Amino acid sequence: MTHTTDQPVLTEDDKTKIVVTALLCMFLAALDQTIVTPALPIMGASLGGGEWVSWIVSAYFLTATAVTPLYGKLADLKGRRPVLYAGVGIFVAGSLISAMAPTMAVLIAGRALQGLGGGGLMALVQTIIGDVAPPRERGKYMVYISAVWATSSIAGPVLGGLLAEYVHWSAIFWLNLPLGIVAVSLSMKPLSRLPDIRRDHRLDIQGALMIMAATLLFLLPLTLGGHAYPWSSPLILSMLVASAATFVLFAWYQFQPEEPLLPPRIFGDRVIALTSATSFLAAAGMFGFSVYYPVYLQLIDGLGASAAGLALLGPMLGSVAGSSISARILRKGKHYKRLPMIGSALSMVSLAVVGLLAGDVSFWVIEALAALTAFGQGTLFPVGTVMVQNAANPRDLGTATGAYTFVRSLGSVVAIAVLGAIVGSAGIGEHISEGALAPEARESAVAAFRALFFAAAAAQLLSLALLSRIEERPLRGRTPPPVDE
Repeated sequence: MTHTTDQPVLTEDDKTKIVVTALLCMFLAALDQTIVTPALPIMGASLGGGEWVSWIVSAYFLTATAVTPLYGKLADLKGRRPVLYAGVGIFVAGSLISAMAPTMAVLIAGRALQGLGGGGLMALVQTIIGDVAPPRERGKYMVYISAVWATSSIAGPVLGGLLAEYVHWSAIFWLNLPLGIVAVSLSMKPLSRLPDIRRDHRLDIQGALMIMAATLLFLLPLTLGGHAYPWSSPLILSMLVASAATFVLFAWYQFQPEEPLLPPRIFGDRVIALTSATSFLAAAGMFGFSVYYPVYLQLIDGLGASAAGLALLGPMLGSVAGSSISARILRKGKHYKRLPMIGSALSMVSLAVVGLLAGDVSFWVIEALAALTAFGQGTLFPVGTVMVQNAANPRDLGTATGAYTFVRSLGSVVAIAVLGAIVGSAGIGEHISEGALAPEARESAVAAFRALFFAAAAAQLLSLALLSRIEERPLRGRTPPPVDE
């Protein structure tokens, strides 16, 4: 059953205000994806357990991934605004725990709580944009999303490095308190004009718990294998087998409930299925690279945290440029897949060249290649979201957006764990607090980073192959309000 309340007709000015103020809430989660990475080595040195630093990122993505589809349905049940503000509140609470963390375990727990809030912010803002604009007009608002990513991409690495090196790493999380207050206070009035369309839903809590358990059982052996336990040890093998079995059980279970976490009917559409798989692999390359690139710079090139943060400006600006150009092409509505195809190929080649040259060339060469890599990766994501929303039935807009974001986030989680296992095989966790490595340790670390970059290039190649098979459907114009069938 769908319930709607009378709402005034939205003008273009109303739509712009709604989108921009909703993006203020999204900015919190976007900033936190970039501000942490240059501070990872300092956090590891301060709290101990350097081999677990990848979990500072993985814990966030794990919980964010699991709850993303639930937020779409919660927003249908309770309305967009209260669920959005609940996400902000949970995110800020996780920031408080992270800021006060006395140990690595508590910091990881705080980041997991942050993910429970931040995961919803990403999906909900995309859904809100879908509420106020049809696919044909959505390119205009994707430009605003690119602006948010531009700001967070520029401010995040710089702030993260500077705060970690010259203030304290906890300042990264304290910063979220005033930002959260500002985002909520400025968005309350514009978001009150959102159309209030609600539907009855059942939340697949069991499915969310199953996918979290399956992913956790996959991440743990990748973190512990090769140094804490041999890869062939019964513990490592049993966790991998349990993970595979739980993933299979989750896939079977999704056909059982009336409203599953990832509805099979959503992925029955070829465009949605292929776009989701493409973004899974592209996110694996993008986020895996962006997390470990500053670690590479600190350990191999000897940069400090603030310098490594500044070095992220190149790839981040490249990503934003790619997203912005792609979003503008979307506004024309035709042949919107061409640039992502070119961008994916460029990203794949750049990553492969980084893998060949890592450790042997100057910082500026690697930085230029990193910027080209990020530009190529950035061209896909605005187009991917619109392709999914354009293919989905209007009544499934929130569910389809949440499911697509879920799959893309899962790619990030898996990539961070797999690439972390690759660099962890060189014992980098033991040297995380030392800055630049000694020559004997550096040689093995360079080999591990090269393998990491090649793995990211392989993911980009597979992403490109899938992208080439996606049908380029005409973008829909204005549609009537969704009605449940």
